[in-house]
Amino acid sequence: MGIPDHLTCLWRNLYAGQEATVRMGHGTTNWFQIGKGVRQGCILSPCLFNLYAEYIMRNTGLDEALAGSPLNCKEIQPEMEEFVQSSGEHGIVVLSLGSMISNMSEERANVIASALAQIPQKVLWRYDGKKPDTLGPNTRLYKWIPQNDLLGHPKTKAFITHGGSNGIYEAIYHGVPMVGLPLFADQPHNVVHMTAKGAAIRLDLERMSTEDLLNALKEVISNPFYKENVMRLSAIQHDQPMKPLDRAIFWIEFVMRHRGAKHLRPAAHDLTWFQYHSLDVIGFLLACVATAVFVITKCCLFCCRKCASIGKKGKRD
Repeated sequence: MGIPDHLTCLWRNLYAGQEATVRMGHGTTNWFQIGKGVRQGCILSPCLFNLYAEYIMRNTGLDEALAGSPLNCKEIQPEMEEFVQSSGEHGIVVLSLGSMISNMSEERANVIASALAQIPQKVLWRYDGKKPDTLGPNTRLYKWIPQNDLLGHPKTKAFITHGGSNGIYEAIYHGVPMVGLPLFADQPHNVVHMTAKGAAIRLDLERMSTEDLLNALKEVISNPFYKENVMRLSAIQHDQPMKPLDRAIFWIEFVMRHRGAKHLRPAAHDLTWFQYHSLDVIGFLLACVATAVFVITKCCLFCCRKCASIGKKGKRD
């Protein structure tokens, strides 16, 4: 891999970082928002229904992604099932903001709990913090919940999520409309995409009020628009030319038949450490910059000396 190849890789890496910044909604002006690009079908169009697994695999050097795996549901615990069944015709709402948000402020937790207390549905909330003061009798807190099993339950009406890839994928698979509270990384990107497809409503966790969350929940539960859209996405997700398990078996056997399939091995594995980190390219670019600065400085000094000498001659004359 020569300097041109390194420059290409470095440029792609720099672009990928800027792309992530745009997708997260940072560094953009009010008139250029990611939602506009989503609605127009640009930027975020590839592999929506496989949650960009193919995109991720391509960028990590793997040529085949096995997205679309079946999500079989198991029976939930009897105590939890009893609580779910007690919801009657209103059903349940599942709330999970992932395992990385254990430090939610009491003020935010109370805002969420207050909104949940005002809906007729029963709520199963994955939460490991202090019990909110505004927690209603219709809400139960759990340190862990079987998220996929609950999303696949026939009584589940809505899913409040931080927008992680697993949660979004499971919600699409089971056809559950969402309220997204994205936090960081790919979460804003995922939630904006779901919002553009009419399968979710996006809120800002740090700025939303009790009324905002309450209205969003009522909207995704009572408005058939969201349910119809997420069911349409679910149908597309389920409609695949080959079952994911069969595809996995094929690629395992493919690698075995071709003795490790070295042609699929990422070229990055064969690079030295300084090539892998593009240190040679960075050094080359720094040398170019240093040379340019040196030449410009010398030219400026030469011009200054020339002007000074001309000025002195003029004074003598």
